[in-house]
Amino acid sequence: MANLFLGIDAGSSVLKAAVFDATGRQVSVASAHTPLQRPQQGWVEADPQACLDALEHVIAETIKGHEEAIKAIGISGAMVGAWLVDEDGKALRAGINWEDSRSQDLLEAMIADRPSLMSDIFSVSGSVLQQGCTLPVLAWFKQNQPDLLARTAHVLTYKDFLRHHLTGTFAADRSEAAVLPGDARSQDRSPELMDMFGIADLTRLLPSVSDSQDVVGHLAPEAAERTGLQTGTPVVAGAGDVIANVIGANGLKAGAATAILGTTCMVGVCHDEPVFTPADLGLLFSLPDRHWYRAMVNVAGTLNLDWTLKLFAPDLKDDPNRFSKVNAMVANTPIGANGVTYLPYLSESGIIAPIADPNARAQFCGLHAGHDRADIVRAVYEGVAFAIADLVDLLSIKPDMPITLTGGGSHSSVWCQIIADVTGRPILVPEGSEFGAKGAALLAATAIGTFASVKEASRATSATGTLTQPETASHQSWVEARDRFAKHRDALLH
Repeated sequence: MANLFLGIDAGSSVLKAAVFDATGRQVSVASAHTPLQRPQQGWVEADPQACLDALEHVIAETIKGHEEAIKAIGISGAMVGAWLVDEDGKALRAGINWEDSRSQDLLEAMIADRPSLMSDIFSVSGSVLQQGCTLPVLAWFKQNQPDLLARTAHVLTYKDFLRHHLTGTFAADRSEAAVLPGDARSQDRSPELMDMFGIADLTRLLPSVSDSQDVVGHLAPEAAERTGLQTGTPVVAGAGDVIANVIGANGLKAGAATAILGTTCMVGVCHDEPVFTPADLGLLFSLPDRHWYRAMVNVAGTLNLDWTLKLFAPDLKDDPNRFSKVNAMVANTPIGANGVTYLPYLSESGIIAPIADPNARAQFCGLHAGHDRADIVRAVYEGVAFAIADLVDLLSIKPDMPITLTGGGSHSSVWCQIIADVTGRPILVPEGSEFGAKGAALLAATAIGTFASVKEASRATSATGTLTQPETASHQSWVEARDRFAKHRDALLH
């Protein structure tokens, strides 16, 4: 029986598990919804028990018939935030998601005292600070709920919380340690930034840091019984979801351009050294094997479409052909959406590119009574594509460089064509769908010696895909539509 590897991908609202072989071929997959809760304005949380139940469910479902073939387990998850647990790993409150913005008032006070704060943080981390990062969240708890911190034994991120449930061990990996925020150059936590947030005394709550492909625990008997896996199966430290996606999409090589059109919209380029330009914009992720992923982010990606369809197409909610009908609706509406422009800044935490603005919000422009929902939906497709083009321009991606696109939005050939036309770059959608889980599984395969390095694993399992070229015939129409988008964007982001 061939060796198989289990990859777990814990997104913000969906938790997935998939089984892969050593060639990267997906054998099975299962998923479960883990809806986020918003109990107060700006608070974004997850129910810990619901997440643990989902974890056990998807593992048990996806490994059926392969129980004895699973040789190692990898895990990825939505990054940063904070999961406060006791000495046994039991959650003391709801987990805090990266989109949470409760620390905004605290950050504004810090900036008032130190106007250079955000730039000072960027000079170490290479990333624009978001309110839901672990350090400002911990500073908020220290200021607002010190009694809870006094009962806290460990502060984890989402994937580390889930991994502890499987192994009983506490650990962290470099990809998340470096974005708490941390030190991008050393790919580790930063004592300087811990001190800057006034939480140096809380360092004791953070688990030790390992490489993503290091084995940090083995499956505990209780978890084995509940999931069907074998007791003692090695479990690696894993990586943040962005990093796992880059690995799984064959993006772990200097110069490779990859993009994710999922709940978040992100475009980035892999480098073999940390890149801090353009300054005070975007994010710098730490990849295995001393590589980095310089990324620009529009915090809301397919979230824009989900929200739009909920409001404007409730009749399609339970239609099995929902997305094919939506794509047809968009394809039959002309470029420019009959004058409707959409700014896709729907996240409650604002945006961090093309400028950093926590107060940026989405809006439709140019609406009149003659417009219909097809114009609205087309404008959303175009608005997200224009935002992607803004990110591509910031990264100076070469015109002939294909951009590998993954995430739910990549499944729409109509959207891929729009993105290719707007950016002027070829768009490659690789075969497969669960690239985060695949990246996690490749980390596990590397851990037990199937590959000599994570870079080799990423390269060895690359596959063909669908390449969409820009259509030159529509170029002028797109120039006019993007100019209109830029006018409204600049009026908002002044």
